[in-house]
Amino acid sequence: MSDHAAVHEHAEEVSIWPAVISIGILFAVPFAFSFHFVYHNGLYAALSLGLGVPMIVMGIVGWVYEALHSEPVAEGLAPPAMGWFILAEALIFLSFFATYWVVRLGAPVWPPEGTVELPKLMPLVMTTVLVTSSFTIHFAEGRLAQGDRRGFINWLILSMLLGLAFISMSAYEWNHLLHEGFTPATNIFGTAFYTITGFHGAHVIVGLGIFTAMLLPALRGQVNEGLVKSGSLYWHFVDIIWFFVVSQVYFWV
Repeated sequence: MSDHAAVHEHAEEVSIWPAVISIGILFAVPFAFSFHFVYHNGLYAALSLGLGVPMIVMGIVGWVYEALHSEPVAEGLAPPAMGWFILAEALIFLSFFATYWVVRLGAPVWPPEGTVELPKLMPLVMTTVLVTSSFTIHFAEGRLAQGDRRGFINWLILSMLLGLAFISMSAYEWNHLLHEGFTPATNIFGTAFYTITGFHGAHVIVGLGIFTAMLLPALRGQVNEGLVKSGSLYWHFVDIIWFFVVSQVYFWV
C-alpha cells in the first residue's frame, strides 16, 4: 500500500465519543439552564443534569480509552476539518451577538431595570488567564515539533490548569451575581449575559476535554499530532471569542 493510500485509510477512522460529549453538554448546560431559570422546573433541570454530566464523563473516558488502545494514526483531515467546525461555531456566536446588538441598540434605556453592577476586575483577570493559556498551548505544540514529549506534556498540563482556573472564576462570578438576584429571568440583559457567557464556558469545557484526550495518551508515549493541532486551533478560537464576550457584555453596559 502506498503512503498516500495509507494516509487516506487512517483519515477515515472515526470516533463517536466527541458526539457523546457534545450531547452531554447540550443536556447539562442549555437544557438544564433553561429548565431551571426560564421555566422554573427543578425536576426537569435535575433530569437534564443527570443525563448530561454522565454523558460528558463517559465521552471523555471513552475517547481517552480509544486513544490509549489504538495504533497511532496519520494526521488526515483533522486540522482543516476543525477550521470548518470553528467557522460554524463562529456563526452561532455571531447570531447571539447580533441579537444582543439589536436589543441593546433598540432599547430606550440601558441597562434595563434590575441589572446589578457587573464586576470589572474579574473579567480582566479571566482575560489574562485565557490569553496566557493560548501562549502555553502554543509552546506545547512547539515542544512537540522539536520532539520534546516531556516539554509538550508540561506545557499542556499548564494550559489545562489555566483553563480550569478560568472556568472556576466564571462559576464564582455567576454564583456571586445569582446571589445578588441577577438571574437570566431578571431582564433581557440577564438572559443575554448568561446565554453568551454560558455558551462560551461550554466551549472551554469542550476544549479541556480535548486536552484530556491529548494528555493521557501522551503520558504513555502516544501522541496524535493531528489531534494536537486541531485542539490547539480550537483553543485559540475560544480565546479570540472571549474578547468579543468580555467587551460586549461586561464593558458595553
